[in-house]
Amino acid sequence: MSDVQALPNETAVIPAVHCVDLVKAYGSTSAPVYALRGVTLDIFTGERVALLGKSGSGKSTLLNLLGGIDRPTSGSLEVAGRNLGRMSGRELARFRSATVGMIFQSFNLIPSRTAWENVELPMIFAGRTPGVRRAEARRALEAVGLGERLRHRPSQLSGGEAQRVAVARALVNRPSILLADEPTGNLDSATAREVIDVVTEHVRARSTTFILVTHDEELARTCTDRVIRLKDGELAP
Repeated sequence: MSDVQALPNETAVIPAVHCVDLVKAYGSTSAPVYALRGVTLDIFTGERVALLGKSGSGKSTLLNLLGGIDRPTSGSLEVAGRNLGRMSGRELARFRSATVGMIFQSFNLIPSRTAWENVELPMIFAGRTPGVRRAEARRALEAVGLGERLRHRPSQLSGGEAQRVAVARALVNRPSILLADEPTGNLDSATAREVIDVVTEHVRARSTTFILVTHDEELARTCTDRVIRLKDGELAP
């Protein structure tokens, strides 16, 4: 694997992600704090890419922009052929529901809902019928090894099981792009390996574009095709 940005195969001619001079700043216009400073990159369909950098490097900010959670201050950002900077809030919500799956370090499960109900949520936003939602949520949970834990709430699950529920939730709508922000950061090494194996097995089977945010060099190199390094909001050599 190389850090050099390269086309992974001859058919992947249209990038899943296309950023040009992407800037994200917070604070006042007179004294902005820059999280990203002119990032330009392409990530191609079916690639597995790691965004690697220390805390504060801008990698999570970039992931949030790619997921339509935040908006760029300036520059161009296209994901799956859509210009996210020109989309309304409602359009971004539909984009997230149909195109992108996200896995977070802190799981972000709803405590009062069962594993089954947590995985159903993205399908509710996507307008799928109750019968379809229940069947697909069960299938997704069985695929991550939690077929016997459907009715358990997050407090009744181990950390690894909770993250598997989060993985099932992210994958249940079959997104073309999967974003993961330090998905193993709260897990011990053995459980982390199990969770990342579940994720990589899925993305390989479906040729899903996978973008992983991490500070773990070994994890980046073992489960992705390419490493993109960030430092102080910029691409690093």
